[in-house]
Amino acid sequence: MTAGVQFAEEPSPRYLLGFDIGGTKCATILGRVSGDGVEILDRVSFATEHGTGPNGVLAMLETDARKTLAGAGLETIDVERVGISCGGPLDVKQGVVLGPPNLPGWDRVEVTAYFERVLGIEAELANDANAGALAEWWWGAGQGTRSMVFLTFGTGLGAGLILDGRLHSGVRGLAGEVGHIRIAEEGPRAYGKVGSLEGYASGTGIRELASAKIREVWSRGERVAICATEADLVALDVAALAAAARAGDPLARFVFESSGYQLGRGIAILADVLDPEIVVVGGIYVRCRDLLEAPMLRGFNLEALPGAKGSCNVVPAALGEAIGDFGALAIVFEPPDMEVVH
Repeated sequence: MTAGVQFAEEPSPRYLLGFDIGGTKCATILGRVSGDGVEILDRVSFATEHGTGPNGVLAMLETDARKTLAGAGLETIDVERVGISCGGPLDVKQGVVLGPPNLPGWDRVEVTAYFERVLGIEAELANDANAGALAEWWWGAGQGTRSMVFLTFGTGLGAGLILDGRLHSGVRGLAGEVGHIRIAEEGPRAYGKVGSLEGYASGTGIRELASAKIREVWSRGERVAICATEADLVALDVAALAAAARAGDPLARFVFESSGYQLGRGIAILADVLDPEIVVVGGIYVRCRDLLEAPMLRGFNLEALPGAKGSCNVVPAALGEAIGDFGALAIVFEPPDMEVVH
């Protein structure tokens, strides 16, 4: 053996936990930091049981976290930090959920304090749009950009803003509530106002558009191929509407044309005001790009300034259905050689 030779020790693995809290489902994600990325080791999800209230949901997430860690041969002490992604409104500095419309009963729920108490790990809360923006910026369609807008286009519509290489959250952490923009004088209601952008460009909005159009046709005594009864109307969802639109149903195609067109007009406003390099759209836009992209581009090109049309690309999210998982971990990921301001 040669004297004086020292071998560098392998760095200890770095583990992160993520919780993605949504109105439809909740997920627990275990990730391992790998260079400038994150490897998802395990994921467990369950349907959000609104009847259990926030305490019941949080307890289920805690149980899943402990099972996930045990399955990987880890303990809570092995986890550096916990990221919690949830739809707003939120008080991110205090770690409090402030009654999101898709989470009834979640009024002033101290989620960060809860997980820090039961798991003994530092936790951080972020809006799901901001979480998604960070994930797409570091590992998805926004890589290499300095200014990017990410739109959720899920149950609702929110935006995460990367401006000049930083996440912009605003003074109260409420920046990016673009769904509140009134895009038309009449139209589906969201955020308590008719014609809001979320009323068109969201899962809820698409269903409302379809419902209004179906009732209009029914009022004339005419039949609707995709929806014969009130029960059918209640059960109608975006996936069924998309399938009907792809099959050529005129009413379903009208709904997606309207949604995409108004989405494009909303993106034009963001492009003109913020001048981003790229706008990344997730959720339903990724799954229904074939139905939404063309009308979106018509609306965008009609409204945007010439400079924005020539420099701002609108693209689908690259992380697809996994964006919620990566987003929860992105909240507490510390990229090397990059300053991140939350």
